[in-house]
Amino acid sequence: MESIINYFENKTILVTGATGFIGKVFVEKILRVQPNIKKLFLLIRASDANSALHRFHSEAIEKELFRVIKQKHGTNIDTFIFEKVKPVAGNMALENLGVTDVDLLNEMRTQVDVVVSSAASTKFDERYDVAFAVNTLGVKHVSRFVNECTNIKLLLHVSTAYVAGEKSGIILETPFKMGETLNGRNDLNIKEEKKMILERHTQLAIEKANEEVISSAMKDLGIQRANLHGWPNTYVFTKAMGEMLLFEGLRQEVSLVVLRPTIVTSTYKEPFPGWIEGIKTIDGYIAAYGRGKTTTFLCDPSKILDLFPADMVINSMLVAIVVHLNKPYSRTIYHVASSKSNPLQISSIIRYVCDYFDDHPLMTRQGNAIRVTNNVNTLTSMSSFNRYMAIRYLIPLKVVKFANMVLFGAFNAWYLNVDRQIKMTLRLAELYKPYVLIDMM
Repeated sequence: MESIINYFENKTILVTGATGFIGKVFVEKILRVQPNIKKLFLLIRASDANSALHRFHSEAIEKELFRVIKQKHGTNIDTFIFEKVKPVAGNMALENLGVTDVDLLNEMRTQVDVVVSSAASTKFDERYDVAFAVNTLGVKHVSRFVNECTNIKLLLHVSTAYVAGEKSGIILETPFKMGETLNGRNDLNIKEEKKMILERHTQLAIEKANEEVISSAMKDLGIQRANLHGWPNTYVFTKAMGEMLLFEGLRQEVSLVVLRPTIVTSTYKEPFPGWIEGIKTIDGYIAAYGRGKTTTFLCDPSKILDLFPADMVINSMLVAIVVHLNKPYSRTIYHVASSKSNPLQISSIIRYVCDYFDDHPLMTRQGNAIRVTNNVNTLTSMSSFNRYMAIRYLIPLKVVKFANMVLFGAFNAWYLNVDRQIKMTLRLAELYKPYVLIDMM
């Protein structure tokens, strides 16, 4: 690994999504192992330079992730970091990456050797307009920026293995053709998708819809368009369209690497084991079990869940950059996955989770340990899950609804809250179904 790190000495790198999960792990690794990096330009969604600096400080440097670097540099940590790091106020959903400082934009165009594109909207059911702006058009804007750079050698784009949809078995590392779909229709038109979003916005404006209605409509539109073309959710659909634009728009002499990791989880080793931020993908269900809220899960225990530690994803990125740094005209896709060499059954994950909370129970606000049962119930199909939800929640809720009407809304607040939670659970089950019922990879 040392010889690989040496390649980054005196290099200048632009990182998009620098305050996101993958982005900040990448920045931390570079600063920790290669202090002789020349410059890290970090594109941060912010209105001005001060706001960008504040976001990077509060959402990256102040996090536990940077503990090892802080210990190494002590009181000189800020001096060291800001000799190497330049937070840039911008927005990759906009032309010129949203950078309005012309001098700074030109400085980046002339100095950047490598672009690491890791910014993404990762919610499965994100608003279609938001996901499309970042995951699709944002990649196009990155590509245009790269085309204007004079010293650029390589663009590394972080995608997701699940652009392949609900496929199982061997999935080839091949690019999408423009307009290709997963259901064989091959009638996807990205310009028409953009037009459809604008028309839906216009319609909602005419209807004088409030923000909640607009958000719900845009989420529904994203799922509808994704399902129409064969993708299970808005996230992977918009990421796939981003890849199409990238392969079509990047100038040939710049090397391109697209990295498609599976489910990225906590760090395995660096900068220390177990670091993670926020609740991601299956984490919400694990947390619900640990809090004693549920012992029933939609999953097939025999299926393989492909988890990949964040620091190993970063190592894959570094190796890929070095291998392709001086290979113009190369176009390469790498699937970063573990299920072939180190398969992890969902049943094993359930056992690990049960053992963990048995040894390390969560605490109530009153300081009491939350004891959980090891008797976990798994529902292995959507039909069994829907039956369970109907018997356990939906039918009793109808009884409460009737009583609420008879008693003139006495339980109205409680009823509305439970109804909302049930609808959310059903929606999440539909979104996560492909990942817990099918061997994907």
